[in-house]
Amino acid sequence: MAKGKKTRQSKGTTITLKMAQNCVELSLVGKRRLDLSFKELSTVPKCIQKLCDIDELDLSRNLIRKVPDFIDHFINICVLDLHSNYLEELPVTIARLQNLLVLNLCNNRLTSIPSELGLLKKLHTLNLGLNQLEALPGSIGALKELRHIGLSDNRFTRIPGCLSRLTKLERVSLDRNPILTEQAPSHESLMITEKLYLVKKSFLCEDCLSKCQTERKKLEDVTGGKEP
Repeated sequence: MAKGKKTRQSKGTTITLKMAQNCVELSLVGKRRLDLSFKELSTVPKCIQKLCDIDELDLSRNLIRKVPDFIDHFINICVLDLHSNYLEELPVTIARLQNLLVLNLCNNRLTSIPSELGLLKKLHTLNLGLNQLEALPGSIGALKELRHIGLSDNRFTRIPGCLSRLTKLERVSLDRNPILTEQAPSHESLMITEKLYLVKKSFLCEDCLSKCQTERKKLEDVTGGKEP
């Protein structure tokens, strides 16, 4: 269950087309954003298909369990926010949103994501934190424009190898995953470790800092003191 959620069941709120139209906002840069967050929606309203020419779609903080196949009608959106719902899976049709720059799926119940997500060639931010993921499909390595990926609070026991192919990646979050640190580091994991920006030294206690320094020395021993 997604964290911070109430356990009671709800039939959800019914949204009419007129209500949805009243939720369309214009940003300072001229983007049209449909904000249906905090509406207690249990399903994505079918009527919003008539508003598919918007630039951003916010369905966060609802009770949604399924993303409908008609999501692919929103071919112009550059931001899709579905965080803090009850999603257990994603439709493959989401891969048709070729203009997506930001996809936020944080705080759901996802145990896997479709390999078709690797077709979102323009994506630069992908947030998958607070789910139940144990692995990523190798196709994620095809997201050559990806700069930020959030994977914290999942079930990863190892750093996904596909991340090493993301040449523009600037930030990875793997906090609070059961990463098996005793595993012998592979060449791929060494490359990715150099890209992680998790915590400053000043934030660590002496014991934690000592452990980090020990692990760092192990990496240096494996690589001969050179960059992997």
